[in-house]
Parts: sequence; C-alpha cells; structure tokens
Amino acid sequence: MSSTVEAATANISHRRVLKIALPIVLSNATVPILGAVDVGVVGQLGEAAPIGAVALGAIILSSLYWVFGFLRMGTVGLVGQAEGSGDTAEVSAWLTRALVVALIGGVALITLQPLVIWASLQLAPASEEVEDLARQYLTIRIWTAPAAIAVFALTGWLVAMERTIAVFWVQLVMNGVNIALDLLFVLVLDWGVPGVAVATAIAETTGAALGLWFCRSAFLQPAWRDWSRIFDRAKLVRMALLNTDIFLRSAMLMIIFTSFVFIGARFGDVTLAANEILAQFMHITAYAMDGFAFSAETLIARAYGKRDPAQVRRSAFVTSFWGLVVGITMAIGFALVGAWLIEVMAKDVEVQQTARQFLPYMVAAPLIGCAAWMLDGIFIGATRSRDMRNMMALSFVIYWLAIFLLLPIYGNHGLWVALLISFAVRGLSLGLKYPALERDAAA
Repeated sequence: MSSTVEAATANISHRRVLKIALPIVLSNATVPILGAVDVGVVGQLGEAAPIGAVALGAIILSSLYWVFGFLRMGTVGLVGQAEGSGDTAEVSAWLTRALVVALIGGVALITLQPLVIWASLQLAPASEEVEDLARQYLTIRIWTAPAAIAVFALTGWLVAMERTIAVFWVQLVMNGVNIALDLLFVLVLDWGVPGVAVATAIAETTGAALGLWFCRSAFLQPAWRDWSRIFDRAKLVRMALLNTDIFLRSAMLMIIFTSFVFIGARFGDVTLAANEILAQFMHITAYAMDGFAFSAETLIARAYGKRDPAQVRRSAFVTSFWGLVVGITMAIGFALVGAWLIEVMAKDVEVQQTARQFLPYMVAAPLIGCAAWMLDGIFIGATRSRDMRNMMALSFVIYWLAIFLLLPIYGNHGLWVALLISFAVRGLSLGLKYPALERDAAA
C-alpha cells in the first residue's frame, strides 16, 4: 500500500509546481507595465483630461469584467477534475460552456451599453470634459467585451491543463500589441483617447484569438460542439452554483479592499496616500503568490478527479511550501527595502513618514495572508466553493466588527489591524475545513 501511495504522489514534485507557477508570475509582471504605458502615452498630449478619462474608463471596464472573473477560477476546478478522471469529453465540454457564458455576458454588455456607461459615470462622476472622453473610450472598448471575458475562460482552461507558458504568451502578446498600438495611434496618428481604446480593443481580440489557438486541442474532441452534452441540466446547475459562490466570495473580498481605501480617506490626504503606496506592495505580493495558488488549483483539481487523497495532500503541501517561501521572501524584502521603495514612490516628506509608520503592517501581511491565498487555490481546485463563500462571509463579518471596535480607538492603525485580522480568519477557517476536503476526495 505504501509503495502505491509513493508512486501516486511521486509526480507531484517541486519542479512541476515551479513549472506551473513561474509563467504566471512572469505574466503578472507585465500588467502594471501596460497601465503605466497607457497613462504615459496620453500624458504626452499635455492635458490632464485625457489621463483622467483613460484612468476612469479603464477602471469602469475592469470592474465590469471583474464580475466574470469566476469563469477563470471555476473553469480550472471543473476542467482539472475532468482531466484527472480521464474524461476527455468533459475537458472539451467545460471549455465550451465557459465560452458560451463569456459570449452571453459580452453581448449583454454591448446591448446594454448606453445604460451601463450612464450608470458607471453616475457612480464615478468627473468633469464634463473627462466624462465626454471617458464615454468615447468606453463606447469603443465595450464592443470587444465578449473577447475580453473569453480570456478568463481560456486562461482557466490552460491553467487546468498545466499549460501556463501559453497563458504567459497570451498575456505578453496582448500587452505587447496594446503598447505598440498605443504608440502608433496616439503619438503617430494623434487619435488621442479613442486611439488608446482602439489599441486595447484590438489587443483584447488578439489575446482571445491566441488563447483559442492555444486551446485548439479541446476542439479536436467532438464533445466541444455536442450541444446535448453542453447544455446538460445537471452540469449547468453545477457550474452555476460554483460560479455564484465564487462571485459572492470575490464580491465580499472586493468590498473589504474598497472599504479599506474609502475608510482610510477619512484620516486625510496624507494617510490616504500612504495607504495607497503600501497597497501597491499588496498588489506585488498578490502577483507573486498567484502563480503558486494557480499551481494548487490545477494539481488539487487533478487529484480530486482521480479521487486520490494522497495526491491531494501532497499537492497541498508542495504548493503551500512555495507559497510560504514567497510570503517570507516578500516580508523580508519589504522589511529591508520598503522604506526605500516608499521614497521612490512618493516625494512628499509627510507621506513618506506616514507610510513608514504603517510599513510594519505590510511586512506582516504576506505572512498572515499566505494561508488564505494558498487555501483559496486549494479549495478552488476541489470546487468546494460553498466553503470558500462561507469562510469569506465569516471573515467579512469579523472584519467589520474589528473596524467598529478598533477604528474609534486606534484610527488608521485599527484599519490595518482589521484587514490583517480578515486575512487570518479566512486562512484559519479554511484550514479547519481542509480535513473534510481530503475526506471528500476519497468519497
């Protein structure tokens, strides 16, 4: 029995985890570069309004597309389990189901675009000039909504198939095309803000097309267009429940991070700026941790598909080991060079001093949040979305309780402590649920 278990877990190696994770980390590194180029290009126009319009339009569409982020996470678990169980027909069918959802969602945004754009600008009002330019930007980009949303589904399928190098190339080509066309349309052809929108729209379509090409093996299976299978009621219900739970979990997490910014603004512009600088460190940590969380998603999903608790345990251990390595590395890095990074990012002396005052919380964040990040990946792979939703709800309630109790006494210190408490509660509560996840793998 022991030799059988050893043979089953031998292929869950550190090398395999790194092979999955590193392309994701590299692809994530291209994301902030694109944002900087978008702003930098319109900044060459010599006016403030185009910068504000591009920033506003990009945030609105990112928020709208974020709603469909469940497609990536849900697709990883469902496809990975099908692959682990040897059900190649369902490996293809799940991709088609996800792409159908992307198409419906994208067409809905296009159809409702007057209402969507109006409501978005009502929620984020700006000057008349900025709103006019942002409306032009949104009107152009929203036409490629199906392609932009489809990238979530395609990425999820590729991650589940352990083809993260393809994910890297999709991201690299998409951002590369965007940057090149930004320079052409804005600086050479002088199209202004519409030029940035057209560049991004073409890049998103290119990314979706490249993703489809990388997923071409799925379309070699007749099941990808077996519509009776695709629209099987039980499968659709399972997909809907999974994605709803993931959406609710993500919405609560987004509310926590958004409220952190809004509540911090109560303490003045200096504190708001300091919190925002430290929040960038949080984004860096998330980009680094994502690769190993993605590794957990796909390896746990495959082990679950095989109904092999030993592989589940080995996958959880190896991926979490590397997640902890990243967390410790980020904490040490912030402790050693965090003060210098603050000085680079902010020239205002008062902002620098305030950010350094709260830097210890950011040093602690990767260590405290590591378990939550990694267990999210583990539970996504196991498609135990109800546990994720419920433990996120518990974390959400305790976060607001901590805000209520700590903010009046400790101010911004209380805000940071509440955020770290929410990380700790999510990690601890999911950890307590983990044994049931392993038992379920054998059921």
